[in-house]
Amino acid sequence: MPTAKQVNLAANVQDSLVIIPTYNEKENIQQMVRKVMSLDKKFDLLIIDDGSPDGTAAIVKSLIDECEGRLFLEERSGKLGLGTAYIHGFKWALARHYQFIFEMDCDFSHNPEDLLRLYDSAAHDSADLAIGSRYINGVNVVNWPMGRVLMSYYASAYVRFVTGLPIRDTTAGFKCYRRVVLETISLDSIKFFGYAFQIEMKFVTWKYGFTIKEVPIIFTDRTAGESKMSGGIFKEAIFGVLEMKWKSFFKSYKR
Repeated sequence: MPTAKQVNLAANVQDSLVIIPTYNEKENIQQMVRKVMSLDKKFDLLIIDDGSPDGTAAIVKSLIDECEGRLFLEERSGKLGLGTAYIHGFKWALARHYQFIFEMDCDFSHNPEDLLRLYDSAAHDSADLAIGSRYINGVNVVNWPMGRVLMSYYASAYVRFVTGLPIRDTTAGFKCYRRVVLETISLDSIKFFGYAFQIEMKFVTWKYGFTIKEVPIIFTDRTAGESKMSGGIFKEAIFGVLEMKWKSFFKSYKR
C-alpha cells in the first residue's frame, strides 16, 4: 500500500491519461468529464469522438476551458471501431509525457472512482497492466440481464481455455497500462477492432512477460444512452481468439 506521502505526491503529478472513446454519449459526457476532473488525483482526459451526430464533441469543446488544460478532444470521421480509437489514443499518449494510460467507458459502467485503485495497482503494486475485473471475486455485475451475464462470463472462460491467459476477466475494458507496455507492443500489428481487441491487448501483454493484476470492481450497466454492443463483436471474439492463438506460435515476443 502507498504511504500518505506517496498519495499526496501522486495527487499533484499529471502522469496519467484516461482515454474515453465516444459515439452518441451526450447524456453522459458532461457528467463524466466533471467527475474525472473532481477526483483526488489529477487525471488528464482524452475524448476520442467518432463523429457523434448527437453533438457529443460540441459538449466536450464547451468544457475544455473549465478543465484548465486537462481535457483534450480528438475528432474522427465516423464509427471506425473501438480498437482503432484506443490505438489512436495510445499513440497520442506516447507522443506526450504520460506514464499511466487508462481505458474507460463513458457510460458509467466503469466507476471513475476506481481509476484511483487501478492507478495504485500500477504505480505502487508492480502491475504493468491493471485490469478492473468483474469476475475476480465472484460475479460483480449490476443490471445486466442473465443472458448477457452468462455470455460474458463464459466468453472469458472460453478465452482462458484457448489462450491460457491467467486472467479471470479476459474481456474487461477498464484498464491501466504502464507506458512501457504500449511502447513494447507493436500497436499497428493489433488486428481486432471490436470485442476481441480487449482480448488481444491482454494476450500480447502477457506474451511479452509483463505483470498483469486484476482489481475487483463492480460493473453497473448504463442507465442513460444506448448500448453499442452487438452480436457481431462476440462472433469476432470467438473466431478471432483461435486465429490469434494459432499465429502466436510463429511470433517472437522477446523484449
